[in-house]
Amino acid sequence: MTALLKSCVLLAATLCPALASAAPIVRHTNPPPALILGGVTIPPGAELVLLSGQVASPINPTKTATMDDFGDTRTQTISTFSKMKAVLAKLGYSMSDVVKLTAFVAGDPKMGGKMDFAGFNAGYKEFFGTSENPNLVARSTVQVAGLASPNFLVEIEAVAAKASSLK
Repeated sequence: MTALLKSCVLLAATLCPALASAAPIVRHTNPPPALILGGVTIPPGAELVLLSGQVASPINPTKTATMDDFGDTRTQTISTFSKMKAVLAKLGYSMSDVVKLTAFVAGDPKMGGKMDFAGFNAGYKEFFGTSENPNLVARSTVQVAGLASPNFLVEIEAVAAKASSLK
């Protein structure tokens, strides 16, 4: 009976390779010093979570009257990714599961209305390509005319993925 069971499992694995092992998520790198991936291949059966746009929390929650209460682009980026990290954790994901980001960055009045791309990247580099999370992501970063509140400089959407695993 044990030999028959083993034969059935081998036959099933031969006829249906997906049963033998789950395909991994493939991150297609760009040449260094790129901070982002060229793309990501997500295999069939992978579990995805799509996060709505996240924005910064005020530095001091009791004060929310001006942009200064939310900080500059770097500060807002770190705040936004920190919120995203907490949301993902509640869903059983981590920042290392993020495969795609879309970042909307408003022009900073202190920079003549131009987005602070360097500030955004400085905040991004605290969460991706680190010793805690060596993964990079596919990413688009665009300057927008404005966000939902004039106090916001950054809004970020995310897609996280986990390859299916056999249980």
